[in-house]
Amino acid sequence: MRQRRILVVEDERTIAESVAARLRAEGFSVELAADGPGAVEAARRIRPDLVVLDVMLPGYDGLEVCRRIQAERPVAVLMLTARDEEADLLVGLAVGADDYLTKPFSPRELAARVHALLRRVGRSAGDEPSDPIRLGDLEIDRDQRRVWRGGVPAHLTPIEFALLVELARRPRVVLSRQRLLAEVWGWADGSGTRTVDSHVKALRRKLGADLIRTVHGVGYALEVAR
Repeated sequence: MRQRRILVVEDERTIAESVAARLRAEGFSVELAADGPGAVEAARRIRPDLVVLDVMLPGYDGLEVCRRIQAERPVAVLMLTARDEEADLLVGLAVGADDYLTKPFSPRELAARVHALLRRVGRSAGDEPSDPIRLGDLEIDRDQRRVWRGGVPAHLTPIEFALLVELARRPRVVLSRQRLLAEVWGWADGSGTRTVDSHVKALRRKLGADLIRTVHGVGYALEVAR
């Protein structure tokens, strides 16, 4: 089995080396980058399975790095931030990050998040051929990981794709935020509901505001014409 590759982008050397040591101990191949341009070049060169990405970087910041990486190739991104402000976290999720951790964090928690993201991406890719999902003008090809609405293709991140598939498997059924967190992100404690909200906003932006219905205080349902 191929060793999973992780790119760690962090300009604080102590943190970068601590994260890399823990991930290597977990069996991953790890490469480091310390600034924005170096991160984009490394992502292009090694094609990582996942990027651990600090928000504050020299060159250009992690948000711009995330935009550039995702524009070239969908990849799972775990954002690191020292700012525990909701607006900053939501911006990171909106530009293509799949999850986030606020500093300070434990290497053990980071490793757990990395494993959960990779499991989710792996499950959504699947080993067995899957029939396309067609709901009204929405078409999802799970094998090729491609999405169209009204014949127009949409570029989704790995977790956005996984969230859409989870909703599409039960069209018009309201799924709670806690259930979506458990199924898509692998979080068992029900925390981080704003992560779900941010990704739903991204899907609406890319596929249409009418695609997903909000049931306030409960969760979301995929609403497409029969």
